[in-house]
Amino acid sequence: MTANDTSLRRIVADLRVAFGLLTRLPLPGGQSAPRGATSAWAWPLVGAGVGALAALGATLALALGLTPGVAAALVLAVQAMVTGAMHEDGLADSADGLWGGWDKARRLEIMHDSRIGTYGVLALVLCTLARWSALSVVLALGPQWAVLIAVGALSRVPMVVIAAALPNARGSGLSQAVGRPDGPTAGLALALGLALSLVLVGAVPALAMATLAGLACCGLVVVAWRRIGGQTGDILGASQQLAELAALAVAAAALS
Repeated sequence: MTANDTSLRRIVADLRVAFGLLTRLPLPGGQSAPRGATSAWAWPLVGAGVGALAALGATLALALGLTPGVAAALVLAVQAMVTGAMHEDGLADSADGLWGGWDKARRLEIMHDSRIGTYGVLALVLCTLARWSALSVVLALGPQWAVLIAVGALSRVPMVVIAAALPNARGSGLSQAVGRPDGPTAGLALALGLALSLVLVGAVPALAMATLAGLACCGLVVVAWRRIGGQTGDILGASQQLAELAALAVAAAALS
């Protein structure tokens, strides 16, 4: 077996792990593959795939004569079904835990609880409504495959960067099981997300989307560090939702 064959096998294995972790797509050998955090470089590619499936749903909806608002709702539904709504769940749990507890132990306990509280409901409703509003503006000009794929890729980059930068706050859970990506892995994920968006939507929109998404997630990082001393799987999921909202807001402003 040549070095090229080995590298290709590793790339395929990483893609299977990444899709198996971040989606509910029935890919063979995904969740059982052993590379864990090493495959995090591929998370933006998973996001691009989810964005492409969402764009397909939007294309079909618009081709049937449905309004951009209905098409936007279908996009959100497709994303939730493909990912198992894991990022939405992370946003709700993070809002409940970060704002609903008085100390680190209680905040982590609330985040681990499967029940959703007032903060979680508000965060989920407001974020989903804002995403739908931005998508409605974007889809008013057509399916916008490039925008949806770019947003999907960019919104998964903060997950990798935050997982690499912050320690796991709980010492257990999905984030701990996957492990912390190293610096080169996070750098590759960032490069892939930016490169895809630059090619798909152009330099100025891509950089604006990435900048606003980064600022939104920096705020989340500060709050998470101060309140629980690190990251969890819920924090990573919340970062995806905030990054997606920020990127969509920029795209809507640019297209309106």
